[in-house]
Amino acid sequence: MEEPFDNRPGAIWYDGEMVPWQDAKLHVLNHALHYASAVFEGIRCYGGNIFELRQHTERLLEGAKTMDFEIPFSADEIDAACNELLQKNGIEDGYIRPIAWRGPGMMGVSAQNSGVHMAIAAWEWPAYFSPEARMQGIRMKWGKWRRPDPATIPCKTKAAGLYMICTLSKHDAEKDGYSDALMLDYRGYIAEATGANIFLLMSDGKLHTPTPDCFLDGITKRTVMKLAEARGLEIVERHIKPEELADASEVFLTGTAVEVTPVSEIGEYKFTPGETTKLLMQDYDALVMRQDDRTALVSTSAA
Repeated sequence: MEEPFDNRPGAIWYDGEMVPWQDAKLHVLNHALHYASAVFEGIRCYGGNIFELRQHTERLLEGAKTMDFEIPFSADEIDAACNELLQKNGIEDGYIRPIAWRGPGMMGVSAQNSGVHMAIAAWEWPAYFSPEARMQGIRMKWGKWRRPDPATIPCKTKAAGLYMICTLSKHDAEKDGYSDALMLDYRGYIAEATGANIFLLMSDGKLHTPTPDCFLDGITKRTVMKLAEARGLEIVERHIKPEELADASEVFLTGTAVEVTPVSEIGEYKFTPGETTKLLMQDYDALVMRQDDRTALVSTSAA
């Protein structure tokens, strides 16, 4: 059984201070617990190096503004805290979770004066899926919930409340023996997995991916798109109907947690992880392990 996340060794960065892991606690009347007024990020580190840290930090700060609060730390301070935390906890290959939230100063829908807090936790996490599952491709079920109309949610923000339907969809998939769920959007188009973007290699030889107009446009997604273009692959962002999966030969997910993970099944559709997916997996793995020479890697990967 996995060790509970409230009872681990090490430290957590909390409002500018390093505190023992078990002492990083909240009051039960924090506004974020009741009204989901929180934004967060998921970041990977490889060999002690944090991948695309500044992009994640900037998205966190912008997300807070969208949620109508301001994080009381600068991007430089947040980045420095992430790196300091890795060193203090001795983490080489791991996951970093910065989160900012409204505190217990006010209890009600309105919470302008509740006060804003921030914490950063980090732990060892070498792989989201097992190596066997990643190479063979994961099985996915159709999600039971849909991504809402962007007029109803702050869809460009990594806000805590937006993941409620992801949890419900993933629980529903896992109880039936699947690894994840593929969610449609409010119009019935393919959107994303519960925590990752999706790509399809279609019969035209191009990589197709849903237009992120009602869900998060992933940092990992954009990284993989650059790697694919360096390989000479054309990327098409568009609205994709579920039945178009019948025309896809390869399907894979991208995200900070899943990295590049092949898909072998979505509902009634079956796929075999192929050469294109494997090459992009290799290119991404090489990229995150060689951050000191990232530009050279991208320029030579098409050779």
